[in-house]
Amino acid sequence: MAGSNGTARKVAVALCAFVLWAGGASIAKARGGPVAVDAEIVFAVDISYSMDRNEQEMQRDGYVQALTSPDFLNALKSNALGKIAVAYMQWASYADQDIVIGWTVIDGPESAAAVAKRLKEAPYRRAQRTSISGAIDAAMKMFRGNGFDGARLVIDVSGDGPNNNGRIVTQARDEAVEQGVTINGLPLVGIREWMSPADIRELDVYYEDCVIGGPESFSVTVRDTKSFVEATRTKLVREIASGPRIGPAPSLFNRTQAKAPRISCTIGESLWRDRWGN
Repeated sequence: MAGSNGTARKVAVALCAFVLWAGGASIAKARGGPVAVDAEIVFAVDISYSMDRNEQEMQRDGYVQALTSPDFLNALKSNALGKIAVAYMQWASYADQDIVIGWTVIDGPESAAAVAKRLKEAPYRRAQRTSISGAIDAAMKMFRGNGFDGARLVIDVSGDGPNNNGRIVTQARDEAVEQGVTINGLPLVGIREWMSPADIRELDVYYEDCVIGGPESFSVTVRDTKSFVEATRTKLVREIASGPRIGPAPSLFNRTQAKAPRISCTIGESLWRDRWGN
């Protein structure tokens, strides 16, 4: 346990040195409204049937612990305003998203704990299909007219499968990026002992090449339950940390994207058609 905490602290210190490029963010600035914040972040989490209760609880607990961690609170204070606006959305098919926590300001320990408490107490559910494109499109609508003026706009996507419903994921991603939004990823790879016909082993590559995008976008791959909380915490720290950009990115984060995708960005749709014919 001591070694794990030490590793987390080292990663957090390194992460606090990173800042998302302001150039892309300025395109989308002032879309929402008059309340200035350092960042607006939509946590978009997968609740498709492939996400069993264990994965859902692990996913939820990761965000709960991340929002109340000293690393997160220190990163929050490092920003110009010391406050961000967050929302937590669950998604499955292209037509199925629900907002568990609407836009809420976090500006210190008390507000962070309040959001974490609401999230911890929220009910769980599961639904059909997997539409990352639907999650991105729904998150984009949430930015519009939300009352906030964020210096950075971020969609934080976590899930355990490729897009298999709705429009092609790269279409949604590219439109969001064109508007100055950054999409980061948290793919869950090999957490379950079984694989469904709609799963792929290269989900980390899929997220890197087909899902993430925008200024300083990155993906954090989670391969076991023990690393999920740390991965979620350190990813959130990086998303909000402000400061000079020094040194290489820690190996925990995957930012490299091939000029051409290394995997088909329609593999999820193909697998679904091959298995169920529609």
